[in-house]
Amino acid sequence: MPPVTPVTLKTERLILRPWRDSDLAPFAAMNADPQVMEHFPAPMTRAESDAMVEAFRKSMAAEGYGRWVMELPGIAPCIGMTGLSAVPYETPFTPAHELAWRMDAAFWGHGYATEAARAAMAYGFEVLDLPEIVAFTVPANIRSQAVMQRLGMRRNPNEDFDHPNLPEGHPLRRHVLYRMTKEAWHAAGNR
Repeated sequence: MPPVTPVTLKTERLILRPWRDSDLAPFAAMNADPQVMEHFPAPMTRAESDAMVEAFRKSMAAEGYGRWVMELPGIAPCIGMTGLSAVPYETPFTPAHELAWRMDAAFWGHGYATEAARAAMAYGFEVLDLPEIVAFTVPANIRSQAVMQRLGMRRNPNEDFDHPNLPEGHPLRRHVLYRMTKEAWHAAGNR
């Protein structure tokens, strides 16, 4: 299957775009920051971060969408990433598309994650015609849960799950699950 042209999205303050080589260093610095990676198993090495970007690029080349760079025009070319991807492992809620984001701590607290995630969610419902989008994190990640709630996503504690990629007994294995259906998205006045 030939590559497709990756999509670029624009919001009021951000551009969500495909990855450039110049994004590798700032993204790696963010992934190495213990504050940013507090709710992940460990900070990432440069090689791990670059491999993640390569996976994002392959997904975008195949699908046209995926995990975009969050660019703050005129201020910073790479403040993080956001986007959609199919959940690559089995859980009680799969198959599903996950909405995810990660942002440089210097840009926290300005609503950028919510703005970017809302644009990605709109793309998922309005262009991809997904019936539902999920997001998940560890219970202690209150910041990400607040983004999920601002997006209108809902949590049923009975659906919380153990992440299959983390071993039994790992302190970050338990995850909370938030969902948004296309019907709920439209009922909330989104188009």
